[in-house]
Amino acid sequence: MILDSIHSPADVRELDQKQLPQLCRELRQFLLENVSKTGGHLASNLGVVELTVAIHRVFDTAQDRLVFDVGHQSYVHKALTGRQALFSTLRQLDGLSGFPKPYESVHDSFIAGHASNSVSVALGMARARTLQDKDYQVLALIGDGALTGGLAYEGLNNAGASGEHLIVILNDNGMSIDPNVGAIPDHLARLRSKPAYYHFKKWYRSLFGETPAKSALYRFNHRLKTSLKKSIWPGSTLFEDMGFTYLGPIDGHDLPRLCDVLSWAKELNGPVLVHVHTRKGKGYSFAERDPGKFHGISPFDPETGLLLKRGGETFSSAFGKALTDCAAKDSRICAITAAMEDGTGLTPFAKAYPSRFFDVGIAEGHGVSMAAGMAKQGMIPVFAVYSTFLQRSYDMLVHDAALQKLHIVLGVDRAGLVGADGETHHGCLDVACLTGIPGFTVLCPASFAELRAMVRQALFEIDGPVAIRYPRGGEGGFTGDTSARAAVRLKDGSKALLISYGTLTNQALEAAEQLEKEGISTKVLKLNRIAPLDMPSILQETEGMDAVLILEDCFENGSVGQQIAAGMAEAGQRCSHVILQNLKDHFAPAGSVEQLRHRFGLDAGGAANAVRKAMAYEQ
Repeated sequence: MILDSIHSPADVRELDQKQLPQLCRELRQFLLENVSKTGGHLASNLGVVELTVAIHRVFDTAQDRLVFDVGHQSYVHKALTGRQALFSTLRQLDGLSGFPKPYESVHDSFIAGHASNSVSVALGMARARTLQDKDYQVLALIGDGALTGGLAYEGLNNAGASGEHLIVILNDNGMSIDPNVGAIPDHLARLRSKPAYYHFKKWYRSLFGETPAKSALYRFNHRLKTSLKKSIWPGSTLFEDMGFTYLGPIDGHDLPRLCDVLSWAKELNGPVLVHVHTRKGKGYSFAERDPGKFHGISPFDPETGLLLKRGGETFSSAFGKALTDCAAKDSRICAITAAMEDGTGLTPFAKAYPSRFFDVGIAEGHGVSMAAGMAKQGMIPVFAVYSTFLQRSYDMLVHDAALQKLHIVLGVDRAGLVGADGETHHGCLDVACLTGIPGFTVLCPASFAELRAMVRQALFEIDGPVAIRYPRGGEGGFTGDTSARAAVRLKDGSKALLISYGTLTNQALEAAEQLEKEGISTKVLKLNRIAPLDMPSILQETEGMDAVLILEDCFENGSVGQQIAAGMAEAGQRCSHVILQNLKDHFAPAGSVEQLRHRFGLDAGGAANAVRKAMAYEQ
């Protein structure tokens, strides 16, 4: 096994070129064997095997800076940089991260969990290199899906005009998670169809080399090149217009060609863009046929491609069904996604009402602004988006939606702890972000029944911007209260009060049962709405309690617990112990939701123990 002898990129560079195809085959088998057991991002990594090997053949990532965009395609990179033995812990608690993490390896230059920032980061590194008079290469590896995000163009625009030498590698596989949409993917498809352009450009540069731009010969041949280029592909490429030397498109599975082109790019001055065409899922037939399914997948049988554990109904699918049902009754309802049609449960809506379904690509800010424009003209737009990605649209939520009290509805999916994707994907900021915006209503279902009721409430009964936040996965044992009350007492008690919302309600109820068995009479209050808080009702429940614990899977600053504690203080309530049980100021790592709740004291045992300690101290 060649792969067994690879402990660092230096070993990759020592291989004979004839050994490289075998290495690529072994890498694909390695990915399949490991990801099928742990789950993870498979199709995107299968597609970049040759490209990653080529990068490590040409560059030294211990010194050169390789910036991934999103980073879910970094598994091959990790396998080639000394982390093969850790793959059994991939995306597990205290294990190997599914994304680049500088704390793991010197070869990981930057954290990468969200899209479209790689060119900006790479340009910053290139500028630092120049200012510090150092000598190393800077590369940004960005997918065509990330080019649907506006930040990518801010970076490209500035990088192209900078004159800095950096290399942008565009991995063009026609996919982000769902198939890419919009004008940019169409543009790249046209580029892919003209490989003769690359061959001519390479010949031209080798013929005329560094001939001064002012010479008559250069000007003549430049006009000749331009004329011939236009005959091959009318109009200059977008990237050349921005100031990049454009190389491509290149077959991303032709390893010798990739090495040659990357070596050439390394020798050029100024910004260079290498356009590489790859096939997502390459080498595994199931992933090639259905790359969306195998983009991020749970453990599966590699022989059949079938999941080892079938998933049931989730909050995402329940949301999509509820929205589709409501859309049948009101033609004003539209659905928006940011390249996550299936992930946010909107596939049924898209099939039933294609003219009212809009995928904006990885462009959450644009999604919010477009929703605001639709709302201003009388539609009811619903933007289903992961909590962690909603962060990218904060200014639009304030400026475009809230200031004008426009009726947009947000389906804030994956709110709270989400599990294996780790720090970059937990939805722990939306509570502070959304409840801090004047005029926003934020609803928190704990069950599918509550979610369905809240969808109708958000669409037809509430004015202004509304968010419904719900977690990844399924519901717990609590079946729900479908009333429109902002706060509901679920259990009576006289000594301690547990307050929570969403599916953590299940943990609060279980903790109350544990405390009751120990003689601590415990009341449970569920918040159906966390913005605006019904503070009078909450203060009625907190009055006279010896201990009040607010259980949340978000950061403490801006939390509901802080708001309730402040309300109690303003009302002059004297409570021996007000306990804010949350993540404090810690970014949660990867791990199962159950493991993370236990680590941060957010499970029933942790909540009960916090109250138990407080009451014991009081005695």
